[in-house]
Amino acid sequence: MVMLLQLRTWPEVEDYLARSQGIIFPIGSTEQHGPTGLIGTDAICAEAIAKGVGEATEALIAPTINVGMALHHTSFPGSISLRPSTLIRVINDYVTCLARYGFTHFFFINGHGGNIATLKAAFSETYYHLADLNIPNCDRVRCRVGNWFMCGSVYKLAKELYGKEEGSHATPSEVALTQYIYPDAIKTASLSPEVASGRGIYSAADFRRSYPDGRMGSNPALATPEHGRQFYELAVKELSDRYLEFLKS
Repeated sequence: MVMLLQLRTWPEVEDYLARSQGIIFPIGSTEQHGPTGLIGTDAICAEAIAKGVGEATEALIAPTINVGMALHHTSFPGSISLRPSTLIRVINDYVTCLARYGFTHFFFINGHGGNIATLKAAFSETYYHLADLNIPNCDRVRCRVGNWFMCGSVYKLAKELYGKEEGSHATPSEVALTQYIYPDAIKTASLSPEVASGRGIYSAADFRRSYPDGRMGSNPALATPEHGRQFYELAVKELSDRYLEFLKS
């Protein structure tokens, strides 16, 4: 059974804390994913995998952080982003609130590469902030990020299935996962065989000039729901093992 924080009562959370001080945060982004990728791809993938990990490990799952740091995508309609400083404050506030109740291990299952640097900065800011608060066991608070798309087993399968056409954004692996999760929301479009890759990421306007259809070296037309099922199962297994190991730290 998946334990979602928003569907628990406070006495149930208190009971949970008596046996575990760990909690999983899905975090993603709301951003363009090329002509066929859902705008919510990164959050959808992170949330689904987090629920799978929660079920496998009997961990409590916090509400999904759907909007991340995606400023470079905001020249495409529908994309929403937080500033890095805003996301840092959000993470700080979330962790600080839950640390007051006794949570000590915060495992962020992440679906967006653009969040990684900001998350690591947020963890450092949070440790610094907690040191100034009179919270029992604040020195035991640990934060860790698990990027599902960087799991070794996931990366290996993506390379086997797609080779260089996996690319680095609007990838067939992440599109396949959304197809598995939402089979009724599969999108199609005519994709040009010419797709930009290897260019730097700077401002939103520059990104759109460099990657006019939003893809970065990828061919999402290769994605299938069956591939998505395989990615899901691999990510859940690997991140479940990582979470359980994290709890021992």
